[in-house]
Amino acid sequence: MSAGAAFFDLDKTMIAKSSALAFGRPLYHGGLMARRDVLKAAYAQFAYLIAGADEDQMSRTRDYLAQLCRGWKVEQVSSIVEETLEELIDPYIYAEAVALVAQHRADGYDIVLVSASGDEMVRPIGRLLGIDNVIATRMVIEDGYYTGEVDFYAAGPAKAEAVVEFAERYGYDLDNCFAYSDSISDTPMLESVGNPRVVNPDRALRRTAVERDWPILTFKHPISLQRRMAFLQKPAVPGVLVGVVAASVATAALAWYLRNRKRQRSVARWARDGS
Repeated sequence: MSAGAAFFDLDKTMIAKSSALAFGRPLYHGGLMARRDVLKAAYAQFAYLIAGADEDQMSRTRDYLAQLCRGWKVEQVSSIVEETLEELIDPYIYAEAVALVAQHRADGYDIVLVSASGDEMVRPIGRLLGIDNVIATRMVIEDGYYTGEVDFYAAGPAKAEAVVEFAERYGYDLDNCFAYSDSISDTPMLESVGNPRVVNPDRALRRTAVERDWPILTFKHPISLQRRMAFLQKPAVPGVLVGVVAASVATAALAWYLRNRKRQRSVARWARDGS
């Protein structure tokens, strides 16, 4: 029996970018997007990273992307995502998020990836992260092509409803579950669990978190998961993961010490010699 579930938002929570907009360039090279669409997507990603996205902005993005992908062949999109996943997503996975996922699993929790991005993009990212359970936006597909209509948009209250339905289906006690997100639009999802956590929150969510005394986490170390896993899959060494973390902390501490020691010596020399 699982102890519960930890629901992780994807963009700016698990990864340091927008997953849907990250694939703009390869979709352009694949002949699916015009140059102006790539530029518009790039601007939208920049605005999202700087200011976050409220529910209205996410709805506009949903409608734009839905119309943009009308007539696209699903198989071609899936192929492009798989081929570019390691280049476009892997280097941007937060090390802190990976550590949290590992901790929750060690504590007996199931992990669920929840994203407003399309299912064809989120599931491959989930596999990259070792996460099988996914809640994502689903587009209407007919004869292997997108119609330009949305079957289910995993954002705002709908995302929270999907989390509740998922918990009921698998028998999770929501009071014992965790949820992580960066966006004010995910407030309903955060409210639906007993242990809400905000990660790199936008200003509105930060205010809400302070008002409700929700823990605020800062993730700022995107590291290639593939390179880290390749290292960890070498011949087993007891406590290797702990050793890697300890070494990283020790290196950072040593760098801080040397910088401050150099600064202190400079100040002392200036006080003594006046130069």
